[in-house]
Amino acid sequence: MRTLLLDRDGVINHDRADFIRRAADWKPIAGSLEALARAQQAGYRLVVISNQSGLGRGLFSMRDLNEIQTRLQSELEKFRARIDAFFFCPHQPNAACSCRKPSAGLLHSLAERLQLDLTDVPFVGDRQSDALAAQAVGARPILVRTGLRELVVDDPRLRGIEVYPNLSSAVDTLLEC
Repeated sequence: MRTLLLDRDGVINHDRADFIRRAADWKPIAGSLEALARAQQAGYRLVVISNQSGLGRGLFSMRDLNEIQTRLQSELEKFRARIDAFFFCPHQPNAACSCRKPSAGLLHSLAERLQLDLTDVPFVGDRQSDALAAQAVGARPILVRTGLRELVVDDPRLRGIEVYPNLSSAVDTLLEC
């Protein structure tokens, strides 16, 4: 089974400067849920890989995060699709953990738990940290321009990385291959 790795905030749903703190804050980006359904119907397993520092900051609880993920699943079910797994880092940026993107610890954990070789597995993100984490494990980094912050791709480490206006465009290209 092919796998598609995805950041959540700024890729599947709109991001917020003050964090997605509860299910009511979660709003899908136009076309993202349909794109995920197309990918899954084409044989992709969908896995979310996300930094969730709001947990470490005390801005929301594990229950809140579960409710947000349940809302995503509920909305995605309307398109007869679902996220197969969620992996997240709960630490604050200054925690020096090995799981917070751009570190690759979360991806190594995913690979071990799913018994998955990440070589060339597409990883769609909206930030440089997503692309760097993907590169660190040999995955195929793909960036979209729907994030909260302007995507700057002039970093030499990002040369040659595919950039799309949104998840729908990225999935269309994946499905053409």
